[in-house]
Amino acid sequence: MWRKRDDEAGTCRTAETETSRRFPAWRARAVAVAAAFLAAMFAAGAPAARAAQPQVESPASQSAAEPLLAYSARIAGDDARTRIVIEFDRKPDIVVHYVANPFRILIDLPETAFALKPADLEARGLFTDIRFGAMAAGRSRIVLTATRPVAIVVADVQEEQGAESFRLVLDAAIVTEQDFAARVEAQKWQQTAATGGTAVAMLPAAGERAEDGTFVVAVDAGHGGIDNGARGVETKTEEKHVTLAFARVLVGKLNALPGIKAVLTRDKDEFLSLPQRVQLARGAGADLFISIHADTLRQKDIRGATVYTISDRASDSLAAGLAERENLSDEIAGIPLQNEPAEVADILIDLTRRETQTFSINLARSVVATFEGQVKLINNPHRHAGFRVLQAPDVPSILLELGFLSNAEDEKLLLDPTWHERVSDLIGKAVDRYRQTVVATGQ
Repeated sequence: MWRKRDDEAGTCRTAETETSRRFPAWRARAVAVAAAFLAAMFAAGAPAARAAQPQVESPASQSAAEPLLAYSARIAGDDARTRIVIEFDRKPDIVVHYVANPFRILIDLPETAFALKPADLEARGLFTDIRFGAMAAGRSRIVLTATRPVAIVVADVQEEQGAESFRLVLDAAIVTEQDFAARVEAQKWQQTAATGGTAVAMLPAAGERAEDGTFVVAVDAGHGGIDNGARGVETKTEEKHVTLAFARVLVGKLNALPGIKAVLTRDKDEFLSLPQRVQLARGAGADLFISIHADTLRQKDIRGATVYTISDRASDSLAAGLAERENLSDEIAGIPLQNEPAEVADILIDLTRRETQTFSINLARSVVATFEGQVKLINNPHRHAGFRVLQAPDVPSILLELGFLSNAEDEKLLLDPTWHERVSDLIGKAVDRYRQTVVATGQ
């Protein structure tokens, strides 16, 4: 994906130049911990090179074909046993995995178009949450989350109507914790979420800079694929589509500015883990990282934009709650959360405080100042919390909450292409002002 964009919106292969010398002191210290940082981040969810998988049937044979179509589904059951039935246009090959904390069953499929209504697979019976969607090129996933140990006891594909359609029948039942743990252990499978392991491997080393001194901005469209994000209060539009639509406009606006090159971390509806988003920005030689979001709140009267920077302590309960939800993005997709080694985490937090955080705060203030009087802002619009997606050790980063899909007025604006253009213009001005300050001060 990244190499393809070498001739499009943003090139990812850059080289050391004048831009890299703008931050000589703190970049040098950042490089010293970069290797440890990457090792820890990959352990927390980035793809492993070789992951053994317990096979039901391999989806590889269908990866090159047109996407499967899942056009109908139903679910029924109780707190002891639950059946899920999904109708496909062609025979689906599946792989079943188990992940703990919480108890989840992962059903991996070839690339699948899910033409299902939300109510078709509404969680019930054994399951408290059911999600489905794309994981990476050629792969899709269904994630079944339960409050207690469960297992698939029947996984049957039945031919219907003379091979014109196929029915996947999944029967799940409660099992003991020992049984569930044994299934996890027996599969000998390191959870990688099948997120395209070669994508990160192809990236250039972090810290390389554009030869012509171009200022590189990585724009991250929050959520994607199986991780839908929030949902609009009236239109039920999913956050992943709002963020991608806005990110595309923003990248276009930034690329129109002299001296700036913008790249997307994702340019389609696909899942990226939080560590992958960070590494894609670093691999692109980014001077800035902007993650785009549009969350929901229980208080539907709250509206307006917010700019977040990283901190080990949240500025307030709203920021803490948002960070907690955003940090669960990987878990929603079936990636078990793992903490970085304590010594690495300590180094990174200290580095962020002393070096990168200052630049991030300056960018946040520039965005807020540009928005004032032009875009509705929440009270105290610059806030901070421990967002994992902002953890790049050498790239100033902000998370921009455009508004809240839980508020009808905000939702209307978030779906308005004209509003996207206007707000992207303002962000472009803020980024350019920040860039000029950095260049002028030689920081």
